[in-house]
Amino acid sequence: MFDLIVKGGRIVDGTGATAFAGDVAIQDGRIVAVGKVEGQARRVIDAKGRVVAPGFIDPHTHFDVQLLWDGAARPALEHGVTCVVPGNCSLSLAPLKAADRPAVVGMFQQIEEMPPEAFTTAFAWTWEDFAGYRAALEKGLSINVAPLVGHSVIRLFVMGPASQERAATPEEIAAMQELLRECLEAGAVGLSTSFVDLDAHGRPVPSRFAQFEELDALCAVLGEFDRMLQVVPEFYATDITIARIDQLAELSLKHKIPTTFSPLFDTSAVPDNAPRAIARVEEQMARGARVWPQMQTRPIDISFSLLRPSLFFARLPRWVRILRQPLDQRLAALRDPETVEKMVADCGPDEGEQMMGRLVVRGGDAAPADLVGKTLSQVARERGETPARALIALSLENGLDVAFLSASQGHQLTDKIGPMLANPLVHIGASDGGAHLASFSTYGDTGYLFSEFVRKGGHLTLEQAVKKITSDTADIWGLKDRGRLVPGAHADLVIFDPDTIDRGDEVPAFDMPGDGMRYIRAARGVDTVVVNGEVAYEAGAYTEAKSGVVCV
Repeated sequence: MFDLIVKGGRIVDGTGATAFAGDVAIQDGRIVAVGKVEGQARRVIDAKGRVVAPGFIDPHTHFDVQLLWDGAARPALEHGVTCVVPGNCSLSLAPLKAADRPAVVGMFQQIEEMPPEAFTTAFAWTWEDFAGYRAALEKGLSINVAPLVGHSVIRLFVMGPASQERAATPEEIAAMQELLRECLEAGAVGLSTSFVDLDAHGRPVPSRFAQFEELDALCAVLGEFDRMLQVVPEFYATDITIARIDQLAELSLKHKIPTTFSPLFDTSAVPDNAPRAIARVEEQMARGARVWPQMQTRPIDISFSLLRPSLFFARLPRWVRILRQPLDQRLAALRDPETVEKMVADCGPDEGEQMMGRLVVRGGDAAPADLVGKTLSQVARERGETPARALIALSLENGLDVAFLSASQGHQLTDKIGPMLANPLVHIGASDGGAHLASFSTYGDTGYLFSEFVRKGGHLTLEQAVKKITSDTADIWGLKDRGRLVPGAHADLVIFDPDTIDRGDEVPAFDMPGDGMRYIRAARGVDTVVVNGEVAYEAGAYTEAKSGVVCV
């Protein structure tokens, strides 16, 4: 008697092989038969007319905090994602001394835009070491988790405030090596570091103060375990990114480790950025290095209001400082004529026409209905103002609760991006799931892969697309017995309609602790998601299954 049989589906097994009709039998959380299955089962799922594939793996997320109160990482799981990799960009929730929590929370909020309540009321923070964090995670997982440990928190644990002041001493580097070793033994799949991120005060995060000798020493420890190094390079500068690719290649070859960097995206501002980076990756891979560029599938869209800080203002430090103030202080600043003049001047001689003119007023919130869908340039002309002034004034008139959309700011040329995603050396990832909550939805990249690059663009076959986000990812990250529908593999499956799988519309949701807001997208065309043999999502609803594990 099997636990579960998925019957009569179109099996796309994750290997890249041609799809075939058949069944999948599951027993004790593992796949035990694929093909024509005879026998009885406690439950049978009819998959006629549907694709049955391995669960998708998302290699770049920031679900570190959310997983502590939402073990399904909603809505990632409903998009067919059965395994997530949190702990990217040098940040994780362990190892971390209690006294250092506020500093790291500030770094997380800078990246994830989560409300303070997400760190103070949603869970009991009882651990300091990585093993303790893992134990806290494992209490309620519906999705599999392959966590990285952050370089910044390792550095902070060993050096304290000096981690954001100076290079480490040899003794401190040795202590970091031992701490990393403990984290890897406790289940971390690798180390993440960043060369670009900032803390809540606009200062470089601790990892950015490390000299090469420190990173090299930590990679030596990764080599003991054959674990991953994830890096956020200076992606805004192509030449520096290429230098980082070369550096990663040398670390990979020296220590025999896999490395990955993210993000890599296309932009009209630097049209040769991604092609040049991929060309250098191809050169280094030919030498035997393992340097995997992560490329997202979705275009870059940013939504924001002046109620919250946003990535949109990343190049306007004064705006960022003002929007990070408590609401009463923020309102006072936006009503102060002298402050407004300085903010407007920061937007350039055209007072924001080039930077903000194409912004579109979104629906919902407190936006006046007659303005919804208009560009900020149109609104500004009607008001007799410039875009920057109109944005501030319109926001103040409506309690700051007016959302604006900056659409297709890059990575939107399907015919250019499709061939890059199809490149066997390009790793599909960089979703940032769980981060940038108030700026854009980081969910549904898998559905968009099928709708845009399989059905519409034809740049990948169905089988190729599935392989990209299942077995390829499992192999790159060393996730044993995952990513394929073969006997003996962990029973992570997604059942979907190949003609309709997609991401839904981006909508605001107030489902974060403290009624915090985030943008989300529901799944389309996904019928059922199975995690380690248990049905975790079906018929548009999450089940009570808690079958997720920490996997390495």
